[in-house]
Amino acid sequence: MSLTVYNTQTRKKEAFVPLEENKVKMYVCGPTVYNLVHIGNARPVVVFDTLFRVLQSEFDEVIYARNITDIDDKIMKAAAENGEPISQLAARYAKEFEADMDQLNNLRPSIVPYATDHIPNMIDMVQRLVDKGHAYEAEGHVLFAVQTMENYGKLSNRSLEDMLDGARVEVAPYKKYAGDFVLWKPSSEQEPGWESPWGYGRPGWHLECSAMIEAHLGDTIDIHGGGRDLVFPHHENEVAQSCCAHDGKEYVRHWMHNGYINIGGEKMSKSLGNFRTVRELLGEYKGEVIRCALLSAQYRSEMDFSTDLLDETRARLDSFYAALRDVKDVDTVDVDVKTESFYKALLDDLNTPIALGELRDIARDLNKASDEDKPRLKSLLLKGGELMGLLQQDPEQWFTETASDEEISADDIEALIAERQQAKLDKNYGRADKIREELKTLGVVLEDSREGTKWRRE
Repeated sequence: MSLTVYNTQTRKKEAFVPLEENKVKMYVCGPTVYNLVHIGNARPVVVFDTLFRVLQSEFDEVIYARNITDIDDKIMKAAAENGEPISQLAARYAKEFEADMDQLNNLRPSIVPYATDHIPNMIDMVQRLVDKGHAYEAEGHVLFAVQTMENYGKLSNRSLEDMLDGARVEVAPYKKYAGDFVLWKPSSEQEPGWESPWGYGRPGWHLECSAMIEAHLGDTIDIHGGGRDLVFPHHENEVAQSCCAHDGKEYVRHWMHNGYINIGGEKMSKSLGNFRTVRELLGEYKGEVIRCALLSAQYRSEMDFSTDLLDETRARLDSFYAALRDVKDVDTVDVDVKTESFYKALLDDLNTPIALGELRDIARDLNKASDEDKPRLKSLLLKGGELMGLLQQDPEQWFTETASDEEISADDIEALIAERQQAKLDKNYGRADKIREELKTLGVVLEDSREGTKWRRE
């Protein structure tokens, strides 16, 4: 079975075949770094990190680029409000983004290009578009003329008229056509900018990704990913810029977009005030719980994100780690995961809910397996988890480390367990029972067995 993905442009699932044999080039839109990222920003990172892992198991070379947008009007506004240089604010929040994503077990991409490092590339692309008649200068701006591209709107399946009807287009008197979009815009002396053939200014947002992709991955890439909200206008305009700059050459072979996250039945957004930052959630739940929760729905679907989902996910991971803890002394063996059902689910347009269900079945079988079967089942569970960025932690550590500084420490728990054991030896069963209840109220469950007392956090 080969990898299939849903292509937003063709609106169907299709076999994934890279342009170059055994070499994959993938680009995913990264954050605009002006604040801590919310859980909606984390979903594409986790989704395409999982795809990155699957691609690495299928192909010899995978180049994965995820950019940092470090020049943008939102960054300028936040920096002005904070009274700090734009570069300083952007660098700080880029670092915070990477820290949060590390906590969600994401691998670092092959390439992390920053927009401000590619200004010459952007200026060069704009000049080519002007020279080819696809862009024009007006009042210090350079705009892309959408009517010069015959199939503009193909990705989002919109006509020019549909795009103007309620679309996010800026109305400006200097535009030849209302749907034309900015490639380069003027900056005041107080604003960040760079010298260009059109004066002191800065790039438009859409231009940045096209230039970075060209610089690092070439004219045509295999996969371009991002959230569904980027299909129009961002990705549509990327197609226009890149295809026209490269004389109609194909820009992206497979477009992949993840669905929205809803909170309380409504799309999460800062304007509604219903968003949760990853940093905030990491104060309440382990990063692996958050990651697994994001993978519990098929990536293209909308998903409701809630504390109930996180609590259910934590319980699911507890069951996996409990199965692994019981076989901690069992050695792993080489296994071929490509014949397994969970792997086939991942090849089927990254069907992570089915894959997680298959891992649950493996964990169940591991719990009742013979000594002969345990090495293979343990290895399958660990390999399957690795493909999804899960189950790589030591089981004892999983059950004992805290997710919040406010939780009781492992040392204090061990001290209470020792006190409980002594109370039982002294036949002070009332005190022993009270310690069990005290720990339970603190979210710690004791499990007594012949080998002694184990504990885990709820």
